[in-house]
Amino acid sequence: MTIMPVDQIIRLGLPKGRMQDNVFALLEDAGIHIRSGGSSSTRDYRPKLSLPGFDAKLLKPQNIVEMLDVGSRDLGFAGADWVAEKEADLVELVDTGLDHVQLVAAAPVKLLVDGALPGQHLVIASEYERLTRDWIARANLDATFVRSYGATEVFPPEDADCIVDNSATGSTLRANGLEIVGEVMTSSTRLYAHPASLEDADKRAAIYSFVMMVGSVLDARRRVMVEVNVTADDLEAVIDVLPSMREPTISPLHGAGGFAIKSAVPRDELAQVIPRIKAQGGTDIVVSPIGNIVS
Repeated sequence: MTIMPVDQIIRLGLPKGRMQDNVFALLEDAGIHIRSGGSSSTRDYRPKLSLPGFDAKLLKPQNIVEMLDVGSRDLGFAGADWVAEKEADLVELVDTGLDHVQLVAAAPVKLLVDGALPGQHLVIASEYERLTRDWIARANLDATFVRSYGATEVFPPEDADCIVDNSATGSTLRANGLEIVGEVMTSSTRLYAHPASLEDADKRAAIYSFVMMVGSVLDARRRVMVEVNVTADDLEAVIDVLPSMREPTISPLHGAGGFAIKSAVPRDELAQVIPRIKAQGGTDIVVSPIGNIVS
């Protein structure tokens, strides 16, 4: 990791709420340890990172976007939905794929006509004003927008006909008797930077070192290490069916008994790859997790 000069600091925004646990786990896996800032208060908003030159603050994702946009934070994790909502001019560095949600429109089942919103004046509630107004215009709806401040799903049917909210599984919507009637966008937790922070050579170097470590964990989570023994006669056949990032690592076995092959295999291909390896003569197959991959 690039060490920042003593007169420089990277101001990092870390998300509070539902994103926090996943982001903290991602950083820990990257070897970036997070500890309490030392405050005796249970509301400790300034954790310390085991990373020289980084100053962290816990903020709501919406505020991280705003602070990045105005330049009081250099780097921060936030949802793509809030970047779109606030039209923030930021540089997306990493899509972590974490906390994947859809921003959807939903309404009570009893209101719908053949599964669609009725052709009447509607009240639509959401925390996302700009995105909701854009969706209303695209859907050519006659509607009044109402700003919610959390718990949007409880607005219908008394206080709104329809809502626009983020949903991971749809279970909260269904529990409140709501059915999805439109999709606005998809979102996930992403790492963003203020454009000016990347124009400073020292900050840029430290930021991209941070990106490399975060990316190494995400790459590793998508793969597993497969180790297999094979005879000399079957070596090329096994290599042909074994995915690898570039070329697999091959080592001779003791006593000229064949070869050991190691390869980082995409996790979602494992169920197909293992039978192919066996069919081509591979034996003693071992699958293990990978901590980090730095290409």
